[in-house]
Amino acid sequence: MTNYQELAEDLAAMISGVPHLVANLSNASALIFHAMDDLNWAGFYLMEEGKLVLGPFQGRPACIEIAVGKGVCGTAVAADRLQLVPDVDAFPGHIPCDGASRSEIVLPLHANGRVVAVLDIDSPRLARFGEEDAVGLGLVAAVLERELAPLWQA
Repeated sequence: MTNYQELAEDLAAMISGVPHLVANLSNASALIFHAMDDLNWAGFYLMEEGKLVLGPFQGRPACIEIAVGKGVCGTAVAADRLQLVPDVDAFPGHIPCDGASRSEIVLPLHANGRVVAVLDIDSPRLARFGEEDAVGLGLVAAVLERELAPLWQA
């Protein structure tokens, strides 16, 4: 069981005041990947020129670009809300970047009033993520938004 409060506090301590977006996202993905059980991917897709582009992550190689509205990550951006997917094979339009992924949770990240990235976490276990993960990862997303807001390009 992940202690999300501790994870959020550890993340804040790690990235607070560090003026390097990519380094902060790299450390965040590593921290999340090693703090949570049963993951095969944890990382970020960044909004660039109207599409999601692969950012720092832990796990197997991933899709490089995802269109807004496509797959779980693109849907999270288009809807501007968390996507909790217990079975990725049942998600219409799922993009299988890693065939081992069975469930997924994606949280949009905001700066300057807009979605600037998504936090994407995958598991090889069906229904790995639940409401507790959604709430807990919301704490992590809040730290990322607060600490990294000045680093996103306006």
